[in-house]
Amino acid sequence: MQLRSALLAATVLATPFAASAQPVTGLYIGAGVGANFTQKESVNGAAVGVPALLNGFVTTNGNIQGSAGFAGVMSVGWGFGNGLRAEIEGNYRYNSSGGFDNGNNNFSAVGGGTKEQKFGGMVNVLYDFNGLTPWFVPYLGVGVGYAGVNENWHTFNKIGFEAPPLTLAPGAETFGPGGVRTSGKSTEGTFAYQAILGAAFPLPMVMPGLAATLEYRFFGTSGNRTYSGTAVAVSTTGDTFASPASFRVGPSYNHSVLVGLRYNFGVAPPPPPPPAAVPAQAPARSYLVFFDWDKYNLTDRARQIIREAADNSTRVQYTRIEVNGYADTSGTPKYNLGLSIRRANAVKAELIKDGVPANAITTQGFGDTHLLVPTGPGVREPQNRRVEIIIR
Repeated sequence: MQLRSALLAATVLATPFAASAQPVTGLYIGAGVGANFTQKESVNGAAVGVPALLNGFVTTNGNIQGSAGFAGVMSVGWGFGNGLRAEIEGNYRYNSSGGFDNGNNNFSAVGGGTKEQKFGGMVNVLYDFNGLTPWFVPYLGVGVGYAGVNENWHTFNKIGFEAPPLTLAPGAETFGPGGVRTSGKSTEGTFAYQAILGAAFPLPMVMPGLAATLEYRFFGTSGNRTYSGTAVAVSTTGDTFASPASFRVGPSYNHSVLVGLRYNFGVAPPPPPPPAAVPAQAPARSYLVFFDWDKYNLTDRARQIIREAADNSTRVQYTRIEVNGYADTSGTPKYNLGLSIRRANAVKAELIKDGVPANAITTQGFGDTHLLVPTGPGVREPQNRRVEIIIR
């Protein structure tokens, strides 16, 4: 019993998903938000014309530490109905890294960090694997496009000559003579590419064409990006000097996990279930009781037929029992009407005697109308002298 109940529940739950997990056809829109994780990015910083240093030039290189941040995407696309989709996408990613590592030139002793924003557009091609399961539709995709990368960066050398440390400005890092601080903020563009692994979960109970999505995206930029900035140095005598500086960042690699919604326009709601079949009414059963000429008393054969009708009424689910009386044309219409009513009442009394509830029986007399055997007036026809019992 438990296994049967579980199978039934699974069937009921799967049905609406199966009904809507159809290939994406025509126009759709989508959006997703989530977390973005950056790998380490190689970096090289240079400050030129700094008299505080003996050679007037300093370089630092190593890696920006990886960090977690925000990612969001929006897309407009077209489904071709065979699993293939094409779309254009706008995206945004933000990460804030708190430091650098693995450098030479004493780079591990350099402090600072970056606030990095990536934004741009992509052209994606995706393929939905329809029909694998009624619960969700997995898909794969690739994309290429453009990314603008804004770097808000600063570095400072925490190792200076042996002298009291100096502070350049409120909120700035404190470092000793011989130390250098570089900073800058600007945006550089670069080629971008991505790979997408996702799954769509149809939500027909919310709206036809609507699906929830869960995605992993690998997003990368190519080539080096060079940003201009300024450098401030402190000489051994405590004097400060300013100089141009540059900040060069290598390719960026991002891993994003996104949840979102996708809506396929023009998806018609599923057709309503066919109306429940109305059970056919059981055909009415009828019994004929015949009478002698100008009589309404019951013969033995008549009582036998009435008993059979009463017995059968207990075996079927009836709504009512009609008892209709008739006469032949040998009397006047007025007389024949009264005689047909007396015959109907005689049959009703016998049915009640045989156990049929009186409130289930209706009686009516039709006189010499509705003849079973058509005749002219004044004709004694035995088959027209009758009562018909109809069980409905």
